Amino acid sequence: MYRLDALDARLLLALDRDPSATVLALSQTLGVARNTVQARLRRLTEGGALQPFSRRVDPRALGYDLTAFVELAIRQGSGDAALAELRKIPEIIEIHSTTGDADLLLRVVARDTADLHRITNLMLEIPGVLRTNTSIALREVMPLRLTDLLRQAAEGR
Repeated sequence: MYRLDALDARLLLALDRDPSATVLALSQTLGVARNTVQARLRRLTEGGALQPFSRRVDPRALGYDLTAFVELAIRQGSGDAALAELRKIPEIIEIHSTTGDADLLLRVVARDTADLHRITNLMLEIPGVLRTNTSIALREVMPLRLTDLLRQAAEGR
């Protein structure tokens, strides 16, 4: 993973303020050469620091109004095969390997509770999946935020 420096952080904050800013506009805003901005954007993308634009899409705009977090237990030795099958379910939008009682924590989107039930049953049909524990998000009280961390990085902290 590419590590951001202060200029990278300033560049990302400028893009937050104006996502459609041109390379030229960004270079003027930041007071650096246009080639520097282009090189930085390329490095951020290739280094994995900048994620695809699809990560910015709100699932509700696609009709998925329900978000749930599913803890999933997997039989030992079945992890890779189970993960391959879980990745085939489009409503599973995030998977994390965890410590504790569950092996995986999944973020799942669904159209409604009936749709969530269908998705959960798909998970349980996967060989190696032992059990699930589902929590439905009632509302997002604080969305993912990185702006304050970027500001700190931009200031060299």
